[in-house]
Amino acid sequence: MFELIGEMLSYPFMTRALFVGTIIALCSSLLGVSLVLKRYSMIGDGLSHVGVGALSVAAATNLAPLAVATPVVVLAAFLLLRISENGKIKGDAAIALISTGALAIGVTVVSMTSGMNTDVYNYLFGSILGMSSEDVTLSAILSVIVLILFILFYNRIFAITFDETFAKATGTNAGRYNMLIALLTALIIVLGMRMMGALLISSLIIFPALTSMRLCKRFKTVIINSAVISVLCMWAGMTLSYVYATPTGASIVLCNIVMFIAYWIAGLVRKALPGVFAGSKNRI
Repeated sequence: MFELIGEMLSYPFMTRALFVGTIIALCSSLLGVSLVLKRYSMIGDGLSHVGVGALSVAAATNLAPLAVATPVVVLAAFLLLRISENGKIKGDAAIALISTGALAIGVTVVSMTSGMNTDVYNYLFGSILGMSSEDVTLSAILSVIVLILFILFYNRIFAITFDETFAKATGTNAGRYNMLIALLTALIIVLGMRMMGALLISSLIIFPALTSMRLCKRFKTVIINSAVISVLCMWAGMTLSYVYATPTGASIVLCNIVMFIAYWIAGLVRKALPGVFAGSKNRI
C-alpha cells in the first residue's frame, strides 16, 4: 500500500491532483453540512450548470475559464439567495430557473462559435489530472480563504443553519451570513468542477454530510466526521482511478456511495443494539 502511494506521489501531476483534491474535498464537506441541513443540497448542481455556461462562453471567446466562471457563479449564488428570500419563487424552482437559463446561454454561444472543445469537455466530466501549476495555486488560495472564513464565522453559520429566526432575534445579520455561505459555496463549486466535473460536483457536497449524519448527531461531530470521510473517499477514489484507469470523479463518487452504505448499516445496527452506542445520545 505504501509502495503504491509512493509511486503515485512520484508523478508531479498526481501530487498536484492529490493536493488540490484534498483541500477541495475538505472545504466542500464543511459547507455541505450547512447546505444539507438548510435544504439547499441541490445548489451545487445548479451552480455547476451556471459554471458550465460561463466556461462555455469563456472558451468561445478565448478567455481564462476560471477568471470568467468565478464571478459569474458567485453572482448566480447571490441571485439564487435573493430570489429564494423573496418568497414568490421557492428555492428548488429558483435553482432550476437560474441553472437551465445559464446552461442554455453557454451551449448556444459554443454552438455558434468553436463548438464543444476539450476544455469545456474536461470541466463537464472532470479532469483533475490535467491541472496546471496556475490552477493549483489558484485552487490553494481560494480554498484557504474558504477555510479561514468558515472557521472565523463558525458560530454564526451554526446559528443560521438551525434557527434563522432565533438568530435574527438575537441580533445576528442572517442575510449577511447567508450571503457568506453562498459565496463560499460558489467558490468551491468553481474549484471542484475541474476535479469532479459539473455532472458530479454536487456529490462532493452532499454525500459526506449525509453519510456522517447516519451515525453522528452533534453539529461539530458531523462536520469533523464529514471532513474525514470526504478526504478519505477522495484519496481512495484517486487511488482506484490510478490503478484501474477509471474516471477520477466517478471513482470518488463510488467510494462515497460505499461509505454511505457502510454508515447506513452501522446506523441500523445502532438502533437494533442501542447499548453498543450508549455514549452517542447528543443531537445535532
